[in-house]
Amino acid sequence: MYKTIFITGTPCTGKTTVSEVLSSKLNCRLIKINDLALENEFVLGIDEDKGYKVIDIPKLNEKVSEIIADSDELIIFEGHLAHLCDGADKVIVLRVRPEILRSRLEGRDYSEAKIRENLEAEAMGVCTAEAYEIYGEDISEIDVSDLTVDEIVDEISCVISGEKTYSVGEVDFMDWLISNS
Repeated sequence: MYKTIFITGTPCTGKTTVSEVLSSKLNCRLIKINDLALENEFVLGIDEDKGYKVIDIPKLNEKVSEIIADSDELIIFEGHLAHLCDGADKVIVLRVRPEILRSRLEGRDYSEAKIRENLEAEAMGVCTAEAYEIYGEDISEIDVSDLTVDEIVDEISCVISGEKTYSVGEVDFMDWLISNS
């Protein structure tokens, strides 16, 4: 069984909802990476072109490492920046088909430019690629497009316990990118 789990993915793939249910089910600590960054004032500024907060990843990474070192319990770190930090025993990347993701992003009133950027990132598997650079095969990439929250939680629980594995590279949304470019 893994001790430190990072759940990551493009915005609107279900990370927060799934992590909350999962941490409740496993009775473990949940740390939301974005909240951790804000609470510790790791915001360097605002990207004027894209409108999002720029986070000091080295400082965030240092804080995450401190939390992990000070704990003997199972911890889930959730957020689209989680995979950029060190210390996970397992990184789980949630993936969603771009056509489903679009409606979720629109529901958050994202600008068309921000929607397009996130759809392209999802189609290209940016979070998976970034996580792979740091963690190699210690990643499970799960297409959650057609799963309920409870089904996703069950799948992740099986990954955490070592009962299941999901290989990197099996989720492929590049056809969407080709047909929408």
